[in-house]
Amino acid sequence: MKKIFIAIVLFLALFQSSSLMAQDILKGNDLSTVRVDYLSDGDIAKIKSQLQSNNMTIDQAESMALSKGMTATEFTKLKKRLSLLETSKVKTDKKTSSDEGQDDNQGNVRKQEKVENKKVKDSLNSLVFGSELFDNPTLNFQPNLNLATPVNYILGPGDELQISVNGVQEFSDNVPVSVEGKVNIQYVGQISVSGMTIEAATQKIKGAISRVYSTVRSGQSQVGISLSRIRTIKVTIIGSKQPGNYSISSLATVYNALFLGGGPGKNGSYRSIELIRNNKVFKNVDIYRFLVSGDQSDNVGLKDNDVIRIPVYANRVTVEGEVKRPGIFEMKKGEKFSNLLTFASGFNEFAYTASVNVLQKTGKEFKVADIQAAQYGSYIPENGDVYRVSKILNRFENRIIIEGAVFRPDTYSYHSGMRISDLVRQAEGLKEDAYLKRARIIRLKEDLTSEIVNVDLGKAVNGDVNANVELKKEDRVTVYSILDFKEEYKVTIDGEVKKPNVYDFQDNLTLNDLIIAAGGLTGSASKRVEIARMIRAEEIDDANPNKVELFNIEITPGSNEQSTNFELKPFDVVNIRRMAVNEKPEMVTIAGSVAYPGKYVLASKKEKIYDVIKRAGGLTSLASLNGVKIKRPIKKAQIENIENVSLNLGKKDSIQNKLEKKLKEDLRFATIPVDWSKVTKNQNSNANVTLLPGDEIEVTAFNETVKVAGNVLLTSEIPYIKGRGFNYYLDAVGGVDAKGWRNKAYVIYPNGEAAVSRRFLLLFRSSPTVEPGSQIVVPEKPETKKMSAGEWVSIASVLVSMGVLIITAIKP
Repeated sequence: MKKIFIAIVLFLALFQSSSLMAQDILKGNDLSTVRVDYLSDGDIAKIKSQLQSNNMTIDQAESMALSKGMTATEFTKLKKRLSLLETSKVKTDKKTSSDEGQDDNQGNVRKQEKVENKKVKDSLNSLVFGSELFDNPTLNFQPNLNLATPVNYILGPGDELQISVNGVQEFSDNVPVSVEGKVNIQYVGQISVSGMTIEAATQKIKGAISRVYSTVRSGQSQVGISLSRIRTIKVTIIGSKQPGNYSISSLATVYNALFLGGGPGKNGSYRSIELIRNNKVFKNVDIYRFLVSGDQSDNVGLKDNDVIRIPVYANRVTVEGEVKRPGIFEMKKGEKFSNLLTFASGFNEFAYTASVNVLQKTGKEFKVADIQAAQYGSYIPENGDVYRVSKILNRFENRIIIEGAVFRPDTYSYHSGMRISDLVRQAEGLKEDAYLKRARIIRLKEDLTSEIVNVDLGKAVNGDVNANVELKKEDRVTVYSILDFKEEYKVTIDGEVKKPNVYDFQDNLTLNDLIIAAGGLTGSASKRVEIARMIRAEEIDDANPNKVELFNIEITPGSNEQSTNFELKPFDVVNIRRMAVNEKPEMVTIAGSVAYPGKYVLASKKEKIYDVIKRAGGLTSLASLNGVKIKRPIKKAQIENIENVSLNLGKKDSIQNKLEKKLKEDLRFATIPVDWSKVTKNQNSNANVTLLPGDEIEVTAFNETVKVAGNVLLTSEIPYIKGRGFNYYLDAVGGVDAKGWRNKAYVIYPNGEAAVSRRFLLLFRSSPTVEPGSQIVVPEKPETKKMSAGEWVSIASVLVSMGVLIITAIKP
């Protein structure tokens, strides 16, 4: 029980001592019982507050605490707890400051309220030099907050300083400049900094801190001061596109404010902008200095309540034509035309620079003046002048041309006294094919008409003074080639060669050479060659009716090199004949109900269908005897024959056009029905058709149904019943529909043959016979146009008129 009592007493003593220390560490007499581990964060905060109220740091309190009995270990713990509390507070302050002034670049330490202004394109002043500087939204004169603080930056209410002490003693805090222009630093007190530069304020604050922190005076700790938040100032812009009051950064400059205001207004000046400070003109801003030479001396910093006044322009002129930067420019008093050329970046490469035309305005009318090149440095432009810089003339002052049979035909420079031999020498001399008897000079006379001067080129280049004529500028010399006068000869080869064509003729060209050039003979070439040669004579020989001279030559087809060669002449036509008997095997196709369907070679030129079917093993037991037909491909020549035949149906009639289209696109074969029963009885009958290459023989299988299609109520297949007629099958599918043309119905038999209904004695109609596998087709009635009431009235009136005429003629 006694031990428990003693423990409670000791605990209360420790707690009381800890509480006493927390209440006042500076006034306690005995600190030997203090245990820092038992102190809460609130107690540590109270100790820090006590130190701040006494303008004392924990390092300054060290000697006093040790003298009152606090062990060095406990004091080290206390110092560490205070340091951790300070670090936590700084982080919290930074986070709060970041949340309040957060901008797009979160990595920046320095903060500033973001100022935006939507750009409006100035269509009225688009030609005014300098307007594009304020219209482009990608341009921005906003100050860079990441740059070092200018040493001449003037502090004022709204700025915030980051003050830190590093070294043996440590301290960090963000201190705002109050409305009274003072900063309140813990342990140091209030310091007035308003109106001071950042450099001067830094020295003043460092001096105040050094009086409190002994290690700063000794150099063991260093003081750092930077601008963490920039204040916002108010400026007024007058005469801009968007005039008004703007809240901008205190680091902003004149150009930044002008950019926010959209630049000068419609009639605003770009060269006499006034920065008014304290009701006086502080700076005259000329934007042209920046645009022309990049001089930013006018881009001064702004202060709170500054006014930017943009007056109207006094003198504007226009430059058009061949300058590098045409547009509208503002001129100051005393500036010359040479300054205007500098603003326009000078003449371009096509400009006529000897003089410039100017359109001026007097008090009553217009007038035109010319400024000579010598006046550019003295002529003073006037308001409203329009300067037109024209192009140079499209002509040459020293051009001469040579073309034709020289090694370097081109355009050369002319000099006085230049002769044709000099020009030929400059063109690297004459080619081997140059025609030396004559060269032509086309010369431009003074009245701009042209003339031709002929030169004996051979004598001229050999030094004949008379032939070596003197040239003039703009002369065009043509040196002819002898190849220009040579006729282009050709020879033709056709027939059994691999590449029949028209070939160039060369001297000593032989038949062997031409055959080799044509790729050699084909395998079907015969030994006969016919050569046709043109007849040339000065006089007409009426006794000779021949148009050409023919040569018949025998060659050896197996060799392209002939033992006896034949020399050709220009325009000869060579024909290599084909062998009389040289035909490749040709085939027909048989399909359907035969023993061996497939392709078969025509054994003779007059092979019949019976022979091929017999070679195919004959008809099978499933074959329909009425189902044998031949499908013959329609040849191109047959379609052309139809196209060439006129049916005399009129230009607008489409019957022939439809027929041609059907043959070209729809029908690829012509069907030939075969009466197989007749063929088997007599192979010499006409039913045994002679086959042609490409024919397709079809033998259909026996079918016990009859198909009914077309304009009927039900398209169907009806079982074949022997003895039943045509009408039976039509009735079996419900008859024809409303558009069906029963009288024109027809039957298609399995072999492709068709039969239609026939009429005899005007009263009786016989229908075609129906066989197994047949197809009955009912076509559609053609559309007929009914006569209108007016047409019936017209016919009636004609009949009445005819009746009246007949009665009149009959009357006696």
